[in-house]
Amino acid sequence: MILKQEKIAELVSQYGQELITYAIRKAIDDFRNDISTGKRTHSIDKITLNINKLVKSLADPSLKKVINATGVIIHTNLGRAPLGEKVLEDLKDIILGYSNLEFDLKKASRGQRNNHVVSLLKFITGAEDALVVNNNAAALILAMNILAKDKEVIISRGELIEIGGSFRIPEIMAASGAKMVEAGTTNKTHLSDYKKAINEHTALILKVHKSNYVINGFTKEVSLKELVELAHSRGLPVLYDIGSGLLRKPKKLPLQNEPDVRTSIKQGVDLITFSGDKLLGGPQAGIIAGKKEFISQLSNVPLMRALRVGKLTLAALSTVIRSYIHDQRLAKSLPLFSMLEKSEKELKESAQTLLNEIEKSGIKAKVVKSIGQCGGGTLPTLELNSYAVALISDYKSQKERSRFAENIFQRLLTIDYPVIGVLRRGEILFDVLTLFEKDFPYIVSTISESVFKEINK
Repeated sequence: MILKQEKIAELVSQYGQELITYAIRKAIDDFRNDISTGKRTHSIDKITLNINKLVKSLADPSLKKVINATGVIIHTNLGRAPLGEKVLEDLKDIILGYSNLEFDLKKASRGQRNNHVVSLLKFITGAEDALVVNNNAAALILAMNILAKDKEVIISRGELIEIGGSFRIPEIMAASGAKMVEAGTTNKTHLSDYKKAINEHTALILKVHKSNYVINGFTKEVSLKELVELAHSRGLPVLYDIGSGLLRKPKKLPLQNEPDVRTSIKQGVDLITFSGDKLLGGPQAGIIAGKKEFISQLSNVPLMRALRVGKLTLAALSTVIRSYIHDQRLAKSLPLFSMLEKSEKELKESAQTLLNEIEKSGIKAKVVKSIGQCGGGTLPTLELNSYAVALISDYKSQKERSRFAENIFQRLLTIDYPVIGVLRRGEILFDVLTLFEKDFPYIVSTISESVFKEINK
């Protein structure tokens, strides 16, 4: 009976018999379960609707493009750093055909996949060697597992951070097989605290950059240079988890207080780990750079094969790192840095352009000041002066205006390419810091449609 439904027959012609049969059986099982638990039974139309929803959820892509109007540049929930057109252009040929991923064209023999980015990383950072794994947590686990398994690793108590998604440094250290030894206190750690903790079981000293929060006031932190001098005087290596992954400090960008890989290498750190998709501006990856003697140990272990990255990551990472060769190229090639480089004047003009287009569609709105963020667990104190467009409703009470903003926000989540705005003080805002002007026509049309539906519901 269900298969004879016109809508079901259309689904069969579009998606095939196997998927529709699966969906029908699942819908019928749910129907029977509702009956057995005393819930209200469904009509044929309701069952047909459930079948259609299940088919769509399986056959249509779940991962999709979204418009980021939040003002958070490296938005963890929205894919972190946007890669931009240049990366897409360079990836095209790699996606469409074959590549020399592990083929040495000069020697006509098998090569190493990491070689496609290692020379670039050595040049940009000044490191002796480097390797790439699938994320920064993996980089940390690999380094400590090989260099400190069943041995002690000293870390300041003030650096036992949570790096997002409930992943915590103590748990990562435990997973690596290293034994954590805490030095100092939450707010103050002195060089003497490290000296007291060192013994014959110590394998290395770990320093972690507190990239996603700041402790102010009565605090003390041992500098990387001091830590390196102490460790080397005791014959120990220093592993520095810089996290956010700024390779070097580009000029004219608000990154003065952020540690970078190049400077850390100059200060003598033995190994440094960092992410590819934060301030580096690339795809998800974990990078380990530093002294060749330690990188060699990490490169030739079975665990490295389990953590290695694929050709698409390496191709994207290669393009992004090459952008660091010249500052002008960096801002032009990578959206992350072009956003950081935007002036208040440019942002205000962009907001005015968006406002004008929205008002042409008959929607009331206004330009308001906003504060953007770098995001992605980086630069927690950096506030980026920005502008946003806020919708104006005709409702008189604050409660009704807030409900209107919430409903528009939810409607914009359900469209083909969702527009993610910001709910703030009973208004819905669209911060232009993280918007691309090429998306303005789509943004305007979807806002207009959503407001029209909300008013006439």
